[in-house]
Amino acid sequence: MSENEPPEFPRRATLKDVAREAGVSQSTTSRALSGEGYVAASVRERVLSAAEALGYVPHAMARSLRKQDSQTIGVLVSDLRNTFYADLAAGIASRARREGYTMMLVDDRGSTEAELDAARAFVATRVAGVIVTPLSGEVSDYLLKQHIPVIEADRQFSEGRCDAVIIDNAGVARRMTDHLIDLGHRRIALFIDETTWTTGGERAAGYNRSLAESGIEPDPSLVISTGWDAIGARKAAIDILARRDHPTAIFAANNLLAEGVWRATNDLGLRIPDDVSIVSFDDSQWMSMVSPGITAVAQDAIALGEAAMDQLLSRIHEPGGEPVTTVLEAQVLPRGSTAAPRPAA
Repeated sequence: MSENEPPEFPRRATLKDVAREAGVSQSTTSRALSGEGYVAASVRERVLSAAEALGYVPHAMARSLRKQDSQTIGVLVSDLRNTFYADLAAGIASRARREGYTMMLVDDRGSTEAELDAARAFVATRVAGVIVTPLSGEVSDYLLKQHIPVIEADRQFSEGRCDAVIIDNAGVARRMTDHLIDLGHRRIALFIDETTWTTGGERAAGYNRSLAESGIEPDPSLVISTGWDAIGARKAAIDILARRDHPTAIFAANNLLAEGVWRATNDLGLRIPDDVSIVSFDDSQWMSMVSPGITAVAQDAIALGEAAMDQLLSRIHEPGGEPVTTVLEAQVLPRGSTAAPRPAA
């Protein structure tokens, strides 16, 4: 072989190779490997030995097509860099593995185009079902039209059309805002990434409901759309906390926004909670490692993933039932980041 020629790699063993090695037909080899149909014990042993020697791996997709079933599920999440989605996927994987399913995991990075591309790939590979943290209702509609069971997790766009497993976003956001109001805060900023999804929309609704029930006039200038990451939140927090009439408390609608707010207080030399109180919807490991710790809503993303997989299995086994929405509770973890506001000078 010349220096310019690419190296040759041995090809993977095929069913035909195993049959030739074992000295039997391909149909006998297939029955021996699948355990379906009669094969003499001595022949089965010879086939299995040949398969092991050749390193043969059965074609799972072809087997699924023959049997008209699949032991693979598709999982489509928004951003694996965020520990929430990584933990959600881990919960799904744990339950899937226990039930004998293989998981195909795709990160769409918040792109609706990538989300639909992944959904098409799932359909092409004949997955048994899909769990998705949807960016819109389009992906669920597409999968349902393809007769693929789908579970919307964390966010819900297709209520009444497919199953969902979500958190009580509005209720927990209201409780968190109530906590700040009970401490005496009246100028409470909400840092939020979006309000068009059920997560952001319901968290904003819970915040607004708490203000209304406490007789506090909402101030639109205190609802800050920060974008999707800590960098944008940090800049927005620096801007609002530098004002003379800055908020005495900030409610960050997710863990990345909370990180940005926390970094901004350090940039400005502000003390938590003496100068500003901070709470977060979503806990993260760093929040218990800083001093003071950040009071946070702890969503058990692993449990959310497990519940989503359980719901998908139920839907696979009973495809004709009415769609079910499961609402999980979240826990508020009080730490040291909240206190009564400093009296006005």
